[in-house]
Amino acid sequence: MTALLGPRFVPLPAGRVTLSDRRSRQSWTEDVAAFVIADRPVTTGHYAAAHDGPDARDLPVSEVTWWDAVRFCNDLSTREGRTPAYTRLDEDVTWERCADGYRLPTEAEWEYACRAGTSGPRYGPLDEIAWYRGNSGEHPHEVATKEPNAWGLYDVIGNVWEWCWDLYDPAVYGTYRVLRGGGWFDEHWSCRASVRRRSHPSLRIDDVGFRLVRSA
Repeated sequence: MTALLGPRFVPLPAGRVTLSDRRSRQSWTEDVAAFVIADRPVTTGHYAAAHDGPDARDLPVSEVTWWDAVRFCNDLSTREGRTPAYTRLDEDVTWERCADGYRLPTEAEWEYACRAGTSGPRYGPLDEIAWYRGNSGEHPHEVATKEPNAWGLYDVIGNVWEWCWDLYDPAVYGTYRVLRGGGWFDEHWSCRASVRRRSHPSLRIDDVGFRLVRSA
């Protein structure tokens, strides 16, 4: 089946990234295997097209639950003849790591992709790379209208927070999943490569969307 009109996918090499959490004051380093990532968040147009809708706008899709995002990944994979990445779509959802289908990035993949080899709080001057409270007019903007990072990825910081695969801290927060990137309503201190937030996977939030990846 022909692929739906959507983002450009960028292959990234294997590498290593150090993550940190201000709440627990912990940091940890993870190896990241080579993977392929969308150059922009899923848009309302791409999301609607996958559900046979007429919407062609380039705003980042939002108010989608973590479960919506996981199901979208599987549905899009099936449409394109790929093996879905997720099985058992309930509280015991399983990621089939050998599958070639679309999925959410791990938190380590997300930060590795966001940093694109940089080590500072952001991959560029905030007003040049991101829509946030200081310049957004408190509403989302079309994707890819700010400067990309060195790997050609747009809106990794700002516009909408992005769901990741990982549980945030299951011992404390149970099934809450990780959010990354900051959104159009956030102050500058929340729009940094290292900032971690969390949300229940069933919640719909007006500045939360997601980005697609595939295993290499």
